[in-house]
Amino acid sequence: MATFFGEVLSVYSRAVEEEDEDFVENEEDEEIRRELEKKREVNLLWNPEISQLLASGNKLQCSDFFLAVGHNAASFLSAYVLSSSNWDAVGRASVWNERSRAVAGQSSEESACVFYRHKDIPSVLICRVTCYIAEDQLFQWTEKVFDCVQHRGLNVTVLSDSSVADYKTENYLSSSSAPFLRSLHTAAFSDQPVCQSLEQPNIVTGLPAAVLNHCQVHCIAAAVYQCYSDVIGPDSVTMETYMPVLTKLGKVMQLDQPPTTDVLRKFVRTTDIQSNLYI
Repeated sequence: MATFFGEVLSVYSRAVEEEDEDFVENEEDEEIRRELEKKREVNLLWNPEISQLLASGNKLQCSDFFLAVGHNAASFLSAYVLSSSNWDAVGRASVWNERSRAVAGQSSEESACVFYRHKDIPSVLICRVTCYIAEDQLFQWTEKVFDCVQHRGLNVTVLSDSSVADYKTENYLSSSSAPFLRSLHTAAFSDQPVCQSLEQPNIVTGLPAAVLNHCQVHCIAAAVYQCYSDVIGPDSVTMETYMPVLTKLGKVMQLDQPPTTDVLRKFVRTTDIQSNLYI
């Protein structure tokens, strides 16, 4: 190529170089995506006994699986059920995402999703979930957990926290109405729910919805008891709203005397999530 003054210049095109740069960037983006996906994988970590059982191709013999999702639901089970010495922590689920937070003395993965098994009735399993599980991790969690459990004769009970702001109704809902309990169950569920059903167009979301959907597809008897509260964070009054579920728990195992209000308050801790509503 020649210039106006007759100077000969070599022909240069950025097309090839830009394609090479795009290729390198795409490779780097792909590598970052793979690493992120690997980090976001849900991993189940069981104790040696259960790990050996699952490695041999067997599954956990489970008649009743109680899942608590949210701080109030989890604290309720801790106060009313797990406070006795009849339970062993047998495993945990490691879940990392953009909202994972560390708890004092432990990483969020270690403390936020723990499985417990009854010492005298090993077919009874409890799981407390107080961490956020992202949408892309819900299917992973559900599939991996239920793949470890025998489905025949299995009954699943889910306790779930929800904000009263998410509750839809035609009638005026006074502040004194909350907290309150609603239920939703699969077609295989033949027992009597401990509270009235969740009215349309209300829906269940998150992990409770993923578990309920899995149980519906696999014909597992399951019920979700969703507590609508006007309090953000752990609250003793909200925890006591789950009391009717104790009748179902009492049919499965012997329960200790209900804790006093003072004992309940020990499970209520001030949340460290700051609100900027009035800033």
